[in-house]
Amino acid sequence: MIVSWNWLKQYVTLDMPHEELERRLMLSGLNHEGTDEVDGDLAIDLEVTSNRPDCLGHLGVAREVAVLYERELSVPAAAPAEGKTPIDKLTSVRLDCPELCYRYTARLVRGAKIGPSPGWMQRRLRTLGATPINNVVDISNYVLFECGQPLHAFDFGRLAGGQIVVRRPSEGEVIEAIDHREYKLSPAMCAICDAERPVAIGGVMGGAQTEISDATTDILVEAAEFDPVSIRSTARALNLHSDSSYRFERKIDPEGLDWASRRCCELILDLAGGELCQGMIDVGRRPPEREPVTLRLAQLERILGIRIPPERVRAILVALGLVEADKPTDGIGGKNAGQVRPLNDFEFTPPSWRRDLTREADLVEEVGRIHGYDEIPEDVGVPMVASKPRMADRVTAEVRRAMTAAGFDEAVTLSLLEPAMDETFSPWTDRPALESMTAVLRGANRLRRSVVPSLLQSRRENEKLDNDRIDLFEVARTYLPQETGLPREEPVLAATSGRDWRELKGVIEGVVAALNPAVELTAADADREPLDPAASCRLLLDGHVLAYLGRLTDAGRESFDLRGETTVAEMQLAPLVELADFNRRFQRPPAFPAIARDLNLVVDETVRWGELADTVRELAGGYFEQLTYLDTYRDPERLGPDKKSLLMNLSLRWSQGTMTGEQADELRDRIVDACRKRHGAELR
Repeated sequence: MIVSWNWLKQYVTLDMPHEELERRLMLSGLNHEGTDEVDGDLAIDLEVTSNRPDCLGHLGVAREVAVLYERELSVPAAAPAEGKTPIDKLTSVRLDCPELCYRYTARLVRGAKIGPSPGWMQRRLRTLGATPINNVVDISNYVLFECGQPLHAFDFGRLAGGQIVVRRPSEGEVIEAIDHREYKLSPAMCAICDAERPVAIGGVMGGAQTEISDATTDILVEAAEFDPVSIRSTARALNLHSDSSYRFERKIDPEGLDWASRRCCELILDLAGGELCQGMIDVGRRPPEREPVTLRLAQLERILGIRIPPERVRAILVALGLVEADKPTDGIGGKNAGQVRPLNDFEFTPPSWRRDLTREADLVEEVGRIHGYDEIPEDVGVPMVASKPRMADRVTAEVRRAMTAAGFDEAVTLSLLEPAMDETFSPWTDRPALESMTAVLRGANRLRRSVVPSLLQSRRENEKLDNDRIDLFEVARTYLPQETGLPREEPVLAATSGRDWRELKGVIEGVVAALNPAVELTAADADREPLDPAASCRLLLDGHVLAYLGRLTDAGRESFDLRGETTVAEMQLAPLVELADFNRRFQRPPAFPAIARDLNLVVDETVRWGELADTVRELAGGYFEQLTYLDTYRDPERLGPDKKSLLMNLSLRWSQGTMTGEQADELRDRIVDACRKRHGAELR
């Protein structure tokens, strides 16, 4: 925001050197970027953060100066004289998209004479880098730089039907803007139209067909409030950014809208003549009620580390425009006005131009920056409480440790994908991915539903560099679309490797065991492209899918241009946050030795390993210690068609004594008999 030194003097006394003022503003939050001399004036460039749109106008900066130096702030009254003709007899406004345009107001000036603006106005605009055009256009720009409220002036005589319709454009509708370039609009945007066509891109730029010219006599003055997200999306989609869109994106003062409209009409009457029609057309929502905020003096002292007298605190906040709840001004008071509060508590209602003041900490910051951070001694003690990491943070840290210990390298990838990559793997949802209007990289405009495609792209780049070992993992969020509203952000662990898919399964199971050794997972068919059905599975936790993993098919590798065998895995982390147990308990080592038996069972091709493993665990009961998968063997001539042999090792242990070979054989026979009855298995 560039501020004119001479212009600023209109609202507040400036009897200090400009260097001192620049330093004070910088220490209070408006960083000084530089100062240039322009035609006898000073153009002071201030960095205004996105939470302070009130300082995107000279009045906002003047208010800061007045508070810092305890000076009086002079605000123009903005009281234009009205004629007798009611405005609603001459024009109308219809608001068809209140979700894009919250409020729209219009005033009408008739009989104005267009010409050059006066020298003092031109000099002020030039100081800010703006080019003077004519008196009416310069006035609308002047008011914008004065208070931060964008305005637009239409040539009323060129509005078809003499009316304004605020609506969504039809698909493919085109408008020629005042920069004399054509822009193709979409229904996601907000268009200001007359009875026939768009005449402005709402909140961004006016149209050439209704711009003010030397032939203009009647002027319709627009002052509106638009949805900030819509304005930002429109400006980016059209690559059309303006001083107006910059301010609408950061929200304007909803209660200052009428003042800006009156101020603009007042200046038009003074500099262009004419008559202002009686009244104002005002459609849309009313400014929202502002909630009071409580400030505890004890909390202020705890955070800042110094005690500031209550009178000083009250004076600072009142000067900033806040209204104390027990002392209403002009009939405005807080919702708890009149109620008894603790002696050391204040309750203030923030002004409409300070939407960033919503919490007690915000008021503490305001008092601190105005009182002066340089007033706080460097060695002051500030009481603090050590923070405790959330369980989700502890789980994430342990997952990273376990994956690194397994020989994987952590990767960081973008959250957006190209459409073709997004379609390759989406295990958690079949709903279409959300698309961004602005791609981060060329073509990458979809919020990813899985992290695996991103890792496979990284794997491809590593293969191009002939890296011999490519084991990558990433802990990131997926964005799963919902029926309405924002997507559900689901944290996941994703991995890619060149190892056997069963080894990768062991790595994932090891991560779960590191979080809680007591958690038991079961495996089931994955049935997800592009995973190989014969070398993939999904891991279930209490019957719910926790992870997908497996080897990519040849077609899957080709879609990512991968050369070597590739395995992938993706696991949801949210369920593990609930089950994580970091309280490790001592367990006495077994006092008696274990005994092992190999089982080689021939079963139908349709029988899954998990089914057999569940039966073995159940029959082994309290003697069960461990079941290890060893191999799968297929031979149609020896085993028969559609048969396979599953080789496993069963470890048994008795906690009360040494288990004999006869006991182990008897238990093995019962297990084999149960597998024969349940799964048609035969001991080989």
